[in-house]
Amino acid sequence: MPVLRLARSLLEALMMLDFNHRTADPSSESRPNVDRLKARLLECLESVLAYLLPAGKVRSGKFYVGDVQGNPGDSMVVELTGPKAGMWFDHATGQGGDIIGLWAEMHHLDARRDFSKILDEIASWLGDATPVVRPKANRNGPPMDDLGPHTGKWDYFSKDGKLICCVYRYDLPNGKKTYRPYDVETGKKQDPKGLLPLYHQPEMKGIQDVVFVEGEKCADALLSVGIVATTSMHGAKAPTNKTDWSPLAGKNLLIWPDLDKVGWDYAVGAAHAAVQAGAVYVAILMPPGDKPEKWDAADAIAEGMNVHDFFANAERQEIRNDAVMNQGNSTEMSITPFPAFRMADLLADESPMPEDIITPRLLTPGGMLVIGGAPKVGKSDFLINLLVYMAAGKRFMRFAPARPIGVFYLQTEIQYHYLRERMKTLCLPTEVLALAGLNLVTTPKVRMILNADGVERTVATIKSFFPTTPPDIICVDPIRNVFDGGPDGGGENDNSAMLFFLQERLEVIREAIHPETGLILCHHTSKIDKKQLKEDPFRFLSGAGSLRGFYTSGILMHRPDENNSERMLHFELRNGPGIAPMFVDKREGRWVEIDHVEERLVRQSIGEKLDAERRRKHDVILQLIYDEALQGRAYTPSQFSEHFENKAGLGGSDTITKRINVLATNGYLKFFRNSQDYSLPSANRSKFGYLCVEGMMLGSEYGEKSPVPVLPTHFKDLRSGAVLPVENPEVWIYQDEVSIPDENYAYSTQN
Repeated sequence: MPVLRLARSLLEALMMLDFNHRTADPSSESRPNVDRLKARLLECLESVLAYLLPAGKVRSGKFYVGDVQGNPGDSMVVELTGPKAGMWFDHATGQGGDIIGLWAEMHHLDARRDFSKILDEIASWLGDATPVVRPKANRNGPPMDDLGPHTGKWDYFSKDGKLICCVYRYDLPNGKKTYRPYDVETGKKQDPKGLLPLYHQPEMKGIQDVVFVEGEKCADALLSVGIVATTSMHGAKAPTNKTDWSPLAGKNLLIWPDLDKVGWDYAVGAAHAAVQAGAVYVAILMPPGDKPEKWDAADAIAEGMNVHDFFANAERQEIRNDAVMNQGNSTEMSITPFPAFRMADLLADESPMPEDIITPRLLTPGGMLVIGGAPKVGKSDFLINLLVYMAAGKRFMRFAPARPIGVFYLQTEIQYHYLRERMKTLCLPTEVLALAGLNLVTTPKVRMILNADGVERTVATIKSFFPTTPPDIICVDPIRNVFDGGPDGGGENDNSAMLFFLQERLEVIREAIHPETGLILCHHTSKIDKKQLKEDPFRFLSGAGSLRGFYTSGILMHRPDENNSERMLHFELRNGPGIAPMFVDKREGRWVEIDHVEERLVRQSIGEKLDAERRRKHDVILQLIYDEALQGRAYTPSQFSEHFENKAGLGGSDTITKRINVLATNGYLKFFRNSQDYSLPSANRSKFGYLCVEGMMLGSEYGEKSPVPVLPTHFKDLRSGAVLPVENPEVWIYQDEVSIPDENYAYSTQN
């Protein structure tokens, strides 16, 4: 009998060795299949991206979207052409990969563990009739995943009781957990098509009061004690715009967040989505402060908490939608009209105008001033000095307050010790510092986003320093560091996200403090084009154009000349006459306004000296090229700039390149490309060739050969900047008979 059992076992083992279904070697069968599918995806790459990320946009040959969840924005970039086509990178998170990896991310699959499934899905989407070969599953066993048996399962039904999908939980060997969806309609482990459903829809049917929690476990825990609760698929990881919130229309919704930042942000996003879906009352409950991090509704039920008392007595933040609430609570809508006035009333009103917070009309009551400038241009230092003078009630150049005013300065860049160092080094009159001492309140560097929690913390901080009289100014520097784009997670380049930040964050802070408090925002600019600067300087403010339509005044600071410390201020006012541009500089530690007419006269002699220095450098460059050629050495433009950097008084490589630009544009320098005629190495890597001057002779390093004349083959056209063939190399033509143009307008000759 033992022999028979052994023989039977060997026979069964041999039968299992099905060589026709063995796993293919990656280098033989499966790899070409992968390459073929990937190539087909790249052939229709824009269509693939439109399917995966419908909120994305094509711009300048690349595909932009907010993140891998598909939110609007431009943090994530996908290459559309070239050898990197299909490669993606999210600058916010550091994630990246190829188009197959992106497909896996969008379908909540693991690129390694679910690789065969990913290929099947791609093939199905492409209409490929040849599936990827996989070992056959054991249909007689219990439902199994490659992660092993599931440890939890939740069913999602429509309101009519039709099963839409299931969510399975798996406990991993490393102690973590993961979840996978199953679509009933397609029979595949994927999300259902369209918007994702809410949990417990049949239980919500006909119920007015519903609780929203994070996760099915919490929703089931509340249902076990008779409280109807719901959640969204994938919890905090799911973008709100991919969930169907319509079952919450007409309902009163209490949101119970998990006790952590992710839970609160998820609650805020769900609250706004519920309001937009038509919920008549939405409020976020504040979890008890004595509970541990990540404490949730399931923990409360396990502890035996009386959740009904918690609902009745807990602090909450209401998310209001007055129009919807009126529709739900009254048959006759009671809508408050907004203010409007007849022209006759405006003409008859002789009451005095309100005092400017900062004259002349730079900041008016309830107004918003935006100060923009490139990084390191000095806008924050200028702003600090402005705020100190305003807090002291003193004039700062052309600007003055009506009296000493209260200022709250929310700055997010300078840490405490360096902030106090900067304050101590302010070169200001003692009287100004003394008067401003109690009126100006500033924060050290804060790591905070102005989301709902950040708004509450900011309001609480301001009120703690100004308990009776609100501050006249609230300043945020810079807005980029505290920006919150709302539930859709848009960036500052997104108009909707910028409006959300201005209306739902900054205006909420202002209303909580005082409606007539002025706001000052410090903001960065994009790279400034000096030609377009004259036409519209404020077009260079970074981010969405909706910011410009929101503020009441603006200051834009820039350096007209990068070699000069002077800054130029441009102004834009909506509540008063315009202010002429002004020049300012920081001299002996203090900001001062400069009389530019007088300054030009002073600088005239300096300019003449600079012109002389430029001509000296021109002569040195020409002489060096000539002398080096006699020693058998010739240079391309980039070689010369690098070799003679900081030599012969020529300055850095960039400065030398500018001088070469001017000399080539005006005909003092030309080029020769026939290097083989002079036994020189090929200069094919340079689009110009070797530098050539008039009368140039090419010798040898040790003088063993007689110098030979070098004639140019190409020159740089004065008007187009193109490199053109020389018609007659024996005749040297100069093109600067009148003057040497400014190198800023010369064409580049690098390489």
